[in-house]
Amino acid sequence: MKHRNRRIRPVAAILALGLIAAACGDDAGTTTAPPTTAATTTTAAEEPTTTAPEQTTTTAVPTPGLQGELIIGYVLPQTGGLSPIIDALAKPLEMLIAEIEAVGDTSIRLIPGDSGTDPQVATVTVDRLLNDGVHAIIGPAATGVSLSVIDRITGAEVPMCSPSNTGVVFTNYPDGGYYFRTAPPDNLQGQLHADLITEDGATRVAIAYRADEYGKGLAEVIRDQLTANGVTVAEFIEYDKDATSFDAEAARIAAAGVDAISIVTFAEGGALMQALIEAGVGPANVAIYVADGFKDTVQASDVDPGNPAVLQGVRGTYPSLAPPSGEPTFPDRFAAFAPGTPTIFSSHAYDCLMIQVLAAEVAGTTDSRAIAAAINDVTRDGEKCSTYAACHALILEGVNIDYDGASGPLDFVDAGEPGAGVYDKFEYDAEGNAITFETVDIP
Repeated sequence: MKHRNRRIRPVAAILALGLIAAACGDDAGTTTAPPTTAATTTTAAEEPTTTAPEQTTTTAVPTPGLQGELIIGYVLPQTGGLSPIIDALAKPLEMLIAEIEAVGDTSIRLIPGDSGTDPQVATVTVDRLLNDGVHAIIGPAATGVSLSVIDRITGAEVPMCSPSNTGVVFTNYPDGGYYFRTAPPDNLQGQLHADLITEDGATRVAIAYRADEYGKGLAEVIRDQLTANGVTVAEFIEYDKDATSFDAEAARIAAAGVDAISIVTFAEGGALMQALIEAGVGPANVAIYVADGFKDTVQASDVDPGNPAVLQGVRGTYPSLAPPSGEPTFPDRFAAFAPGTPTIFSSHAYDCLMIQVLAAEVAGTTDSRAIAAAINDVTRDGEKCSTYAACHALILEGVNIDYDGASGPLDFVDAGEPGAGVYDKFEYDAEGNAITFETVDIP
């Protein structure tokens, strides 16, 4: 992806031409000579002389702050397999809009939309939002769903920001500079996940993953890192994400004689875990590791409704919900705004909207191309700020900003994603709760 720079933009050139043309029109209205003709003066003692008018150059500089209403739509899972996390993703957007309205200088309209955790549903929603004239889009949440609509959105030259896409496919995707994400890519999580398995002493591992870009991408990184660590990957199994039975996969794993199992799943992870238990390779018998897709969508009750301890001992990795390097007041502010709401990718969703709004304010326009061009730069190489009020005040002063987010310092690379990740290592306890035991920064 090419470097995106907000300091030189076509919009500014167009504004400059407009101002120059307007100035010429005013001159034409107050003189009888055409504006391009030199003025002449004559005296009895002198020959006529020609004096060229003084030349001035007008450069249009966008006014700091946003002029006009900013319209942002979201494509998030109101229905479908990821619908349990909709409030975790949508409520932070509502909270930030309330904070922006409290400052009072910027007008924003948020248009909700359902991704359905389904490409067909997401496509219909995206078409509606584009027809509604949105200036930016947040979502989708799932890697596979984003892949189904990314060309539609970026082809319309509208910036999109996903709070939870972690698939490695997006880092080098030809999106023209219009795709962004606040969740770090899975090449970082995969390394940490494999290192956790290795540190726990595993020597022979099975990996089972869902057949989509998220599953395959993360599983391949885990496999490659385990191999680099000297650990044998005895089984590498891709399964149909829509399957209703995982007995065959569980039987293959049981026959492989492994001492650890890594599964890369969404909600179907509950049924896969059941199959592993029935095959004698459940958490009570073999070390099992999961990632963010499982943690987001599976509860102990999905595996065994009568046994909250069924996942006890299962370990995993996950993009940190409240990293120490993140804006420290966000967790408490969000808990007060939306009591009892899960915080799965909430800070990342909040940051997606924040960087779109700040980019629009820096650009001084709702033009989607100018917003996209400014997004990377509001996360790096400026004066640090970590709340909307603080960043907004700096923008009004004409200061270049470096927004450090609720999800941590973003410091976007040119690909439009964090250059580093903050991850939690967690383990399920006897009550079915995922308890973080270590937080790790990965550069």
